[in-house]
Amino acid sequence: MATEIKFGTDGWRGVIAWDFTFENVRRVAQALADYISENAPSDENGKLPKVFVGYDRRFMSDLFAATIASIFRSNKIDVTLSSCPISSPVASCLSISKFWLCVVVTASHNPAQYNGLKIKISGGAASSRVTKEVEEFIDKNSVLSLYGQKAERKDLTEIYFKYVSSHVNLKKLKNFKGKVVVDYMYGAAAGYLEKIISPKQVIALRAEHDPTFGGEQPEPVEKNLPALKKEVVAKKAALGVGFDGDGDRVALIDEKGIYLTPCIISAVLCDYLIKHKKLKGKIVQTASMGYLLKRIAREHQMLFEEVPVGFKHVAERMALEDVAFGVEESGGFAWKGNLPDRDGLTVALAFLEVMAATGKKASELCVDIAQQYGASVYLRKDIPISKPIDKTQLTEKIRKKLPKKINNRKVAEITTFDGLKIWFDNDEWVLVRPSGTEPVVRIYAETALKKDTQALLDFGEKLVSPHLK
Repeated sequence: MATEIKFGTDGWRGVIAWDFTFENVRRVAQALADYISENAPSDENGKLPKVFVGYDRRFMSDLFAATIASIFRSNKIDVTLSSCPISSPVASCLSISKFWLCVVVTASHNPAQYNGLKIKISGGAASSRVTKEVEEFIDKNSVLSLYGQKAERKDLTEIYFKYVSSHVNLKKLKNFKGKVVVDYMYGAAAGYLEKIISPKQVIALRAEHDPTFGGEQPEPVEKNLPALKKEVVAKKAALGVGFDGDGDRVALIDEKGIYLTPCIISAVLCDYLIKHKKLKGKIVQTASMGYLLKRIAREHQMLFEEVPVGFKHVAERMALEDVAFGVEESGGFAWKGNLPDRDGLTVALAFLEVMAATGKKASELCVDIAQQYGASVYLRKDIPISKPIDKTQLTEKIRKKLPKKINNRKVAEITTFDGLKIWFDNDEWVLVRPSGTEPVVRIYAETALKKDTQALLDFGEKLVSPHLK
């Protein structure tokens, strides 16, 4: 029986040689070719628009990408294949300026045994509607022969670097004189920061090519960045930057070696853009984010909305509505005037621009936010699971077990559109939801004090644990 292929919150992923096999990649590639043939606008001669296939640094990503490109060619689709590994934001950028659709072979931040692919259209992740249509094409038609159908190879990363350079204030960045330590985590964005700021200012860690990622998961969360934190302090750097495996997620470390949560980073950037660049529109965040942006929206009388986890849901809002700023918990940020997609490099440069424009250290910017909008201690805990869990069923089961008060906090609101999120009177909250990309149940919480946040995480784990056996 053929493996069932389903797209998650951002693309399709699987374990190499188990789910992510050449056979399954061919099935998905043919489905994509059928989707393109059915939906892409052809010219007066009936020719379909150009598409692009890229790949990251993972094991055999280049060969999987070549397979996809060959099947596109067999389906008479004009395809360009990258001649080098690229970050996912490069594909997003190319889907705006040069190609109708881009595919990048990557498993993002997942462990080394995984691979996958992402679809980029109009500058961002393909919507749920698009991925569902692609799924419906799987096995609808036989895979066309791929033998001898080699695609043209090109390095198009310079288009991306020009785009990024045109969307940051290079004059202000030149005023930034400090050192930046950047942990590329062996990922596809290695060397990218040095393309925009002076290489003399950059201290690079784990920039070499290692498809095993040094035995660690290439996810820029605090537990994976001890070397970055240590190096920032040792080198007296102004900022630490960590990228994930495909360069769309980012983490920041201040000059004291302290990890900045996505809540803090988004608040610093959004507050600056509103006050200094007159940013207007709705603020959109995923359900796994916290209260700082909610308070910023309230302060500036801006619309505010939460959407399901996965940046594609933010991107859909950005495509359809007047969204000023969008963010997801996993280090993905975007705002009006830039790509409607995650881009770690742009976020890092924007934060450096804020530091240069204000003359303040990273830690001082965070203090300013706390003084204006309140302290934020945001934590996440992942609980491994051995088998898939139905999110809707789990949410309903634990909702029925909720008390009216949790840790002496009165429950103010409950949302269930993506897991169970419990809000309290003072905007503090806890969320329990199964991951859409990994075999874990995630518990998130945010309060003004670490002990209170930890207590909410403990409550969430106690609430869900009986249903994981």
